[in-house]
Amino acid sequence: MSDADVELPESIELAWGLRERPGKGPRRSLTIEQVVAAGIRVAEADGLAAVSMSRVAGELGMATMSLYRYVSAKNDLLTLMADAAYGEPPTPRAPDEGWRPAIARWAYGTVTAIRRHPWIRQVPVSGPPMGPNGVRWMEQGLAALRGTGLRGTERLSTILLVDGYARYWATLTADMTEAAANEQLSPDDVGARYWQQLARLTRHGPYPAIRELLADAGMESDGEVDAEWRFGLDRILDGVEALIRDRAAAG
Repeated sequence: MSDADVELPESIELAWGLRERPGKGPRRSLTIEQVVAAGIRVAEADGLAAVSMSRVAGELGMATMSLYRYVSAKNDLLTLMADAAYGEPPTPRAPDEGWRPAIARWAYGTVTAIRRHPWIRQVPVSGPPMGPNGVRWMEQGLAALRGTGLRGTERLSTILLVDGYARYWATLTADMTEAAANEQLSPDDVGARYWQQLARLTRHGPYPAIRELLADAGMESDGEVDAEWRFGLDRILDGVEALIRDRAAAG
């Protein structure tokens, strides 16, 4: 199958620079980057729920119907906004860098991007990455695992697993931060209050494991939220490392 036989959404072709303007109709007066940037400005100012075709068109000083000459649907616009907001992936793996620190840095890049633009977590994931930045992130994640002995599909599954954990962690912590801000509290204060409330609810009854947990001195808040992130990531990478050892032992 030739490239000409592979159909791509028009907005993706525009994002990749594969289609500069339509074959019919007047010339576009804006670039797709300007349209996406306008959508991001709305999301940053008022949240993702405020992003609509009419609102973005207003930001650009054009009629709503004119915006459809750039993106065929709101979901396409949201996908391109998220791709632009993620930006370029972290620095590629250096020749002397091991795969674990490289993939850990790649994963934390996702957490950083979502913390920088919290509205990203609300954009529906409609399929594999197709935007320019998303494909670059995919390339770099796969490259971080090059030379490990993992098969191609295993490298892909690994970055999907790690990325899923990173998105979950970033979403969880962003949700908690927003909830704390709504109550004019710090995340640490909200956490401390939760443990106090849980202790009261489970002081009596069939909850010995929870009471044992609460009695652990380590449950006191120390502000090391990212230590929990690292614990989970390390356990995932331990499993991947075990698979890599098995591949090497099998020859």
